[in-house]
Amino acid sequence: MESKEEELLDESNATNMQNSSSEQLIKATTEQLPQEISLKDVRKVSPAALAYLGDAVYELHMRMFYLLPPQRVESYHRLVVAQVRAETQAKILRSLTPYLRDTELEIVRRGRNAATKSPKRLEREIYQQATSLETLIGYLYLTDSQRLTELLQKLQLEKP
Repeated sequence: MESKEEELLDESNATNMQNSSSEQLIKATTEQLPQEISLKDVRKVSPAALAYLGDAVYELHMRMFYLLPPQRVESYHRLVVAQVRAETQAKILRSLTPYLRDTELEIVRRGRNAATKSPKRLEREIYQQATSLETLIGYLYLTDSQRLTELLQKLQLEKP
């Protein structure tokens, strides 16, 4: 049997490795595409298009986050779907709002205003908040991947 000190050291090393792994996954998800898009061009992109991109980036981030430890595909799917639901995204936006800069709050506002139609199963406000988060993620993905990484690290995600 291992001593208590060895057990604690093993747990500490495992936690550090998991945190390092999470940071690497976030960076891999948020690194900018090889093609460069100028800020001038990004401003021409509609909030709906930014949300479309942000939705894909956010889902990829969640898929990468839950990739380890290995699980059945059904388990991956269940975990990711729980995080990409509009209700969860709205909750995440509310948790990130205190950390947002003025320019980011403006992007969130633009995303909210662009979400004019909502699915029947959702309250309009929830759908607007989810779209706002996706818009912010899309915008930051194109303009400031380091800031996107910083915000994604603030999410309180837990592994199963």
